[in-house]
Amino acid sequence: MSVSSEVTPRVAIVTGGSGGIGRAVAERLGRDGMHVVVHYASNVASAEDVVQRIVSAGGDAFAFGGDVADEADMAALFDETERRYSGVDVVVHTAGVMILSTVVDIDFDDFDHMMRINVRGTFVVDQQAARRARSGGAIINFSTSVTKRSVPTYSAYSASKGAIDEISMILAKELRGRDVTVNAVAPGPTATSLFLDGKDQATIDTLAAMPALGRLGQPDDVADVVSFLAGPGRWVNGQVIYVDGGLL
Repeated sequence: MSVSSEVTPRVAIVTGGSGGIGRAVAERLGRDGMHVVVHYASNVASAEDVVQRIVSAGGDAFAFGGDVADEADMAALFDETERRYSGVDVVVHTAGVMILSTVVDIDFDDFDHMMRINVRGTFVVDQQAARRARSGGAIINFSTSVTKRSVPTYSAYSASKGAIDEISMILAKELRGRDVTVNAVAPGPTATSLFLDGKDQATIDTLAAMPALGRLGQPDDVADVVSFLAGPGRWVNGQVIYVDGGLL
């Protein structure tokens, strides 16, 4: 369903939009008729490729780099979005990192880095989104279905994503009266480099067989749900939506 307006297209910021699920989300929102800001951390070439794909399909987009956990960087991202497009309607915060380790063996530099990007980054981005999103807007954070499965080596990652669940549900209540929804999308096993890297084929096959639908998710499966929450899904608010093909 297109969510574009005959007068002014809606404007979406997608953090982590240069690859994986973020790329699929950015391109989907572009097809939905939104102006799209493709945020990236370091891979400018990939972000510009996403922009080009959106523009080639008839959309409008630009890329902007920055550290999601840095307040000045994210303020600059929102400032530039408002300068170019006069406002912000949708913020999809897909940016994050996953470092796996047992509790016994975890490197606390890795732990601190993951908490900075995943937890602090969500606070920083959501703060800007909450301050600036226009009426009728949507804030969509990214969690994981692993928070419900207690998988060994995922303790620190799950902890960071469990925090995102709570941030999302509480922010939805804090924005009472603003007509801005806040939800978290929690994918299951999805065929992205973040998920597949470091896994052998036997492990991948085992994981693919776990969901009731009998396959790994694809980034477009997740982007479909984001499109709904960013557009017509106005009565869904303060929820964690598990997008896992029936894994849980």
